[in-house]
Amino acid sequence: MLKQAFALCALAVCMPIYAAQLNVEVEIPQLDVAEYHRPYVALWIEQDNQHIADLNVWYDLKMKNNEGEKWLKDMRQWWRRSGRSLDMPVDGISAATRAVGTHSIKFNSDSAALKKLEAGDYELLVEAAREVGGREILRIPFSWPVQETHTASVQGSNELGRITLTITP
Repeated sequence: MLKQAFALCALAVCMPIYAAQLNVEVEIPQLDVAEYHRPYVALWIEQDNQHIADLNVWYDLKMKNNEGEKWLKDMRQWWRRSGRSLDMPVDGISAATRAVGTHSIKFNSDSAALKKLEAGDYELLVEAAREVGGREILRIPFSWPVQETHTASVQGSNELGRITLTITP
């Protein structure tokens, strides 16, 4: 009996531990405009309209004298909820703007942003603003933690394409 218990414990120690994962796909659409600039994009989590955690902020990191930071306030809702209190760039959050196409970002439950999440209902927010363009914000509700894989998506109408959120236990 002791050997069997020891074998089971050894097996449990050797087995990989799987953590929940939050996968986000963000589509940056091809726009037929005379002057195109890549959009600035912010992704964050809210609960009851209160900012919980920033996931990513895509902006022009390479401009001289950090000039790209000047335009972050064009993502108005994110700026009011979180952006103005951050000292950019932020490790693990700041990233360069993205080209037209679909971009995948993955967050494990042990990431700083997801560690803050207690059991409950949340929203993923994605906001985009583009120079000489428009501004758009999309929301996807979700519950945390999940017991089974959950996928939800929403379609943007101008600055954003399809946003898909997949959460796996």
